[in-house]
Amino acid sequence: MTQANFISIGQLAKRTGVAVSAIRFYEEKGLLHPLRTQGNQRKFLRGDIRRVSFILIAQKLGLGLREIEEQLAALPEGRNPTLADWQKISRRMRHEIDEKIKLLNRTRNQLDQCIGCGCLSLQKCQLYNKDDRLGLKGPGPRAVLD
Repeated sequence: MTQANFISIGQLAKRTGVAVSAIRFYEEKGLLHPLRTQGNQRKFLRGDIRRVSFILIAQKLGLGLREIEEQLAALPEGRNPTLADWQKISRRMRHEIDEKIKLLNRTRNQLDQCIGCGCLSLQKCQLYNKDDRLGLKGPGPRAVLD
């Protein structure tokens, strides 16, 4: 690979809008794998711009670092990922994202009403969850989680 395929940590930070310290943190957590020069400087593949962007989006979606690492582990090391590589991750994540969307919609729709927690402290709870019937389904906010 030529030098043009690589960027410095500062360039990666500027291009992604992420602090250099965050990039070092991602490296420490195994999410990024820069190469080291003879002078021990980090050099990142240009494709790492997309990796960092993926990390930022995945975090916004509520994925933990371990989940993000699992997804990124499927990408090739030492070369920029292809469109097909990214599509594999997209297909794997689509179900998880759809489930999160369903949960968010249920939460939004139930939040002003009974969420099924079993508190029975509001007048509405007597209507929506009379005698705590949702408690029979298990602990927690059953109207949202079920």
